[in-house]
Amino acid sequence: MALNKKGGLGKGLGKGIDSLISNAYAVETRKKDSAADKKEPETTVKLRLVEPASSQPRLKFDEDTLTELAESIKKYGVIQPIVVKKVDDHYQIIAGERRWRAAKQAGLKDIPVIIKDYDEQQIAEIALIENLQREDLNPIEEAKAYQSLIEKYQLKQEEIAEKVFKSRSVITNALRLLKLDEEVQLMLMEGKITNGHAKAILGLEDKEEQRAVAQKVVEEQLSVRDTEKYIKSLLDKKNEPAVTKPVLKNQTLYETLESRMKSRMGTKVQIKRKSDDKGKIEIDYYSNDDLERIIELMGITKDTIE
Repeated sequence: MALNKKGGLGKGLGKGIDSLISNAYAVETRKKDSAADKKEPETTVKLRLVEPASSQPRLKFDEDTLTELAESIKKYGVIQPIVVKKVDDHYQIIAGERRWRAAKQAGLKDIPVIIKDYDEQQIAEIALIENLQREDLNPIEEAKAYQSLIEKYQLKQEEIAEKVFKSRSVITNALRLLKLDEEVQLMLMEGKITNGHAKAILGLEDKEEQRAVAQKVVEEQLSVRDTEKYIKSLLDKKNEPAVTKPVLKNQTLYETLESRMKSRMGTKVQIKRKSDDKGKIEIDYYSNDDLERIIELMGITKDTIE
């Protein structure tokens, strides 16, 4: 039996998948009054004849844990058969792709299987349930699996919730993650941000803003709470009423005057009007020599100062 690094029993060999398959779809091949007493028939097939299903929701496999499982298989073999469907001259994996990958890595030529005749929808559902029970899916993989069931088989969120033994709100919240920018989704898949960060970022509709905040979270190691506060500040700023500037008279005349003063003094000049008859003039200088030059242009000399 597989051992994890701490010497305990590993969950990678498929412990519990027996009951998963029987509980989900065994009604087709067993009689109800004897379902609990009979064991699924298993056989052994060539490993090279087995291939993953396209409906596998899991996109990434941890190489370290896969190697650990492969080492265990070398020593103990594949204790829990994988579940497959016969397709022409090969077998399609319904449940157990991780064990199949580890068996290949371990150099096995044959693998124990249970052959089932499920349709594509059943295969997709079982693959999703298996991964969810093991907590093998990251939040984006889980969301995409739900979305696939909706798009391919027109399932409603309530139906999916019933099939995967979760509440509808869990399904709804998972699907919301697909509204994130693709780069943010990738950060979540890679574990750079958490599910809590992602849910907070969903408060922003603009994809560029989502990317910017996610990057800020990574660079500054923001907590979920800090991220929520930062996003709230962004939204509050957006919702601030726009300050309308008063319409002043003769604005064109003042703009012309400002332009002539800039030209005459050779530096930046700003006429800032507060009202039609009040305001201030700002003249920039960039050195003491520049200041003296401007002062002379204004007709101010040392004699007049003294």
